[in-house]
Amino acid sequence: MRTYPAQPIENMTLDHLAEEDKTRAAARAALDGRSRGLRAILPFLGPAFIACVAYIDPGNYATNIQGGSAFGYNLLWIIALANLMAMLLQTMSAKLGLATGYNLAEMCRKQFRLPVVYTMWVISEVAAMATDLAEFLGASIALNLLFGIPLLYATLITGVVTYLILLLEQHGFRPLEAVITALVGVIAVCYIIETFFSRPDWGQVGFHTVVPWLGGSQSVLFAVGIIGATVMPHVIYLHSSLTQKRIIPRSEQEARRIFRWSIPDVVIAMGLAGLVNMAMLYTAAATFHAHGRSDIADINTAYQTLTPLLGGAASFVFAISLLASGLSSSTVGTMAGQVIMQGFVGFTIPIWVRRLVTMLPAVIVAIIGLNPTNTLVISQVVLSFALPLPVITLIMFTRRRDLMGTLVNKPLTTWAAIACSVVILSLNVWLLYSTFAPLLG
Repeated sequence: MRTYPAQPIENMTLDHLAEEDKTRAAARAALDGRSRGLRAILPFLGPAFIACVAYIDPGNYATNIQGGSAFGYNLLWIIALANLMAMLLQTMSAKLGLATGYNLAEMCRKQFRLPVVYTMWVISEVAAMATDLAEFLGASIALNLLFGIPLLYATLITGVVTYLILLLEQHGFRPLEAVITALVGVIAVCYIIETFFSRPDWGQVGFHTVVPWLGGSQSVLFAVGIIGATVMPHVIYLHSSLTQKRIIPRSEQEARRIFRWSIPDVVIAMGLAGLVNMAMLYTAAATFHAHGRSDIADINTAYQTLTPLLGGAASFVFAISLLASGLSSSTVGTMAGQVIMQGFVGFTIPIWVRRLVTMLPAVIVAIIGLNPTNTLVISQVVLSFALPLPVITLIMFTRRRDLMGTLVNKPLTTWAAIACSVVILSLNVWLLYSTFAPLLG
């Protein structure tokens, strides 16, 4: 459990302070009762908007486009379920960092033996690399579609741009949060426009959002991929890092108040990400599946098919949203990789080195000419198999009063989180059976 200062921290003024200090001063004013309403909530918004980027990354484009074109509106319920899981897990992750002063990876290092810690680190790094592969490829594909830049060069440009965005962190957390939030806004606006172009069947959207459906093994593969693309292992680690030192509470009572103000951050950010994900799938269903194009198997084909079906503007907007998604999520993926390494093994590498190393898989894919979209879908399935690890450890820690104090999970929260992990594991077992049973028979 976090130790709290014996004496209250002096109130800060807003004069001559860096943007980061201004945010903390505004938060302190809210905690002391000197500001109310929207002005009191604003300083606590931001961490979830960084985390939510991972829920609308290019991997989501790949799984949602393929799922929507192949199965119409049928898999919308999977997105709704995955988004509810995401809200719960990200709230728990934010709470862990706030209550303990440690992020999830650091807590694993404190609580487990070294062999376990190193095994968890390797698995988490594999998940982070699978994430970065999807994000890099997405931005690179967007540059290729918009400007005709060869995929290899587009990948290198993506690396440079995301590194420049990461440098904003040197000026505090607010500038980086602002850029990431702006890119999320671009994606959301693009899909409002795409919804207008595609004119989905809202009755079907409403029905399939709440009525479960699973077909054969192919639909299960997409269901697992959607969950892998929506509930992301690396941002479960990252979110706890974003809250652990952002606004430090002076007492357990203050920690509870900060946590209450962090809930709107999660609900708004994850809710927005969920709506964008649903828009991706129902746009594919209304545009491709409804026109008999259930064979749309990659992002490039989707882009090219949009023009004759909906017009050139729809294709352009789609590519812009993909570019914003790839740049923002790749930036966040690098941040998460640093947190994972520092937390599990206690050391960091220069940000440019990690940026260079984690972009290598995408460069290799571009050089040898693998199908980018198929690679994206496979990477999301890999993420789904890595997901139980942070989910299970998060549940273990947040249910312990000795670690969490008064922010310990309520029994209902713990059981809901356990249900999430059971759903994830069950889908993975089903996927393994569906994939290998025919081979063994």
